[in-house]
Amino acid sequence: MTGVLVVTGGSRGIGAAVATLGAERGYDVVINYASDPAAAEEVAARVRAADRKALAVRGDVASEEDVIALFDAAAGLGPVTAVVNNAAITGNTPGRLDSQDVTTVRRVLDVNVTGVFLCCREAVRRMSTRYGGAGGAVVNISSTAARTGSPGEWTHYAATKAAVETLTWGLAQEVAGEGVRVNAVAPGLVDTGLHAAAGLPDRVERLAPGIPLARAGRPEEIAEAVLWMLSPAASYAVGAVLPVGGGR
Repeated sequence: MTGVLVVTGGSRGIGAAVATLGAERGYDVVINYASDPAAAEEVAARVRAADRKALAVRGDVASEEDVIALFDAAAGLGPVTAVVNNAAITGNTPGRLDSQDVTTVRRVLDVNVTGVFLCCREAVRRMSTRYGGAGGAVVNISSTAARTGSPGEWTHYAATKAAVETLTWGLAQEVAGEGVRVNAVAPGLVDTGLHAAAGLPDRVERLAPGIPLARAGRPEEIAEAVLWMLSPAASYAVGAVLPVGGGR
């Protein structure tokens, strides 16, 4: 099943790789972004270069109004059949839990958990046979931090990813009989701009030697796992969390 793929946080990193590969696999793509229209349009241009339709939509996934507007805009391209909930933040304040301020932590929870909830809800309302939809697939982007806890850096972020995995499992059971498969992909250390933006520009080089493959992952490698989860090849995967972390 192809159709329209919605990717939140699709202007860079893993999201951009998912949008690009999704177009190569036959999807028209809606790229949600928070603050960088130029980056989002660059990804949209790559989608169009694959002879697929593309739409860049600005919006805060923690805003119910913005999420509804995102899915309404996506419907203008055709039926939404695939959703990848990739948008997430760390709060850009690495450190122990007792060094974090509550305003930052609340914002991280709002984007990473409430945002996934809102996008999953709207996806179900449009794809589930219960609402007259034709079915589809949702992939939530978790993190191996849900298992490791990310001590000394982002324990609050890790906690949000654990919440995403629980949400994935519960929702998957609710809607599996309605034509909607819900799964998660949990990347490990991936070489994106997230680390520098969070104030840890050397994080990839520092942590890579501790990974069994002795390197960070590439966004394109995560995208391959995501597109597999969306595809008919994963038709019996429901409520799964697929770690893609080089063995860590």
